[in-house]
Amino acid sequence: MLVNRQGFLFSRVSVEELKIFFPCKIMPVSRFLFSAAKHRLKPPSSVLQRFDPSKRIQACSYIKSSRQSYGKPGGSPVMNVETKAPHSWSTYAIPAVLLGFVGLATLVHYNDERRAVPKGQGQNCGCDKVQGPIIGGPFTLVDTENRPVTERNFLGNWVLLYFGYTSSPDIGPEQVQIMANAIDTLESKRNIKILPVFVTIDPQRDTPAQLRAYLQEFDSRIVGLTGCIGALRKMAQDFRVYFKKVEEEGGDYLVESSHNMYFINPSMEVSRCFGVEYTAEELAEEIRKELKRMAA
Repeated sequence: MLVNRQGFLFSRVSVEELKIFFPCKIMPVSRFLFSAAKHRLKPPSSVLQRFDPSKRIQACSYIKSSRQSYGKPGGSPVMNVETKAPHSWSTYAIPAVLLGFVGLATLVHYNDERRAVPKGQGQNCGCDKVQGPIIGGPFTLVDTENRPVTERNFLGNWVLLYFGYTSSPDIGPEQVQIMANAIDTLESKRNIKILPVFVTIDPQRDTPAQLRAYLQEFDSRIVGLTGCIGALRKMAQDFRVYFKKVEEEGGDYLVESSHNMYFINPSMEVSRCFGVEYTAEELAEEIRKELKRMAA
């Protein structure tokens, strides 16, 4: 019989005596300790599943805060601190782009509303007629009969004007033929008379006689104009025509140019400009549309 520190009596009991009171199998002490430690270190899987990464971070922060404040005088009570993972750049970039797009669309719509003029209120503002850059101007040249010709000789006529030269190897003759076919189509099918005018950019070789012989091969209605180099250069500049003399072997030369055609109204104002991409039929149709638009 023994007495412990609290004053209780107990007696030593052997293993054989315990088997009398507890007929179950007695586990050795070392095995008992190993089994207990094993079960204690392995938490149930159901507990782990309830904790996602953010909750594990929260638990670690909670333990760290508890250790720092434990036992310190005046320490604040344990607080539940939650640490969040940093956001990626796309979290902020996408809303910023959307806001910028909405702002730009709002600004454009606002400006359109400011520029809009209600129907019937734009006639008194003095800006209903939009004028582009001035193309063309006065000139003084000579025709194939060596007679002086100015821009006043063409007043009252619709004019199709082309700048070229008789020694052009390919594009020049093709454009003159397109011009001749277009005016023939307009006159024969639409009863529309257009005056074709050919202005040379090579006065050194294109004399009045040379110009007359060249144009007779396409259409006798084409008016040919030539003159001194200064007058032709000024007219080309007024009509925004590019041309350049290109020297070749043997003293020969070519003339590079823009090959544009100008459709001029009876007031000698340029109404349309046509490039080399038009066929004769397309050119005639575009001229017809322009005349209809001007008459409306």
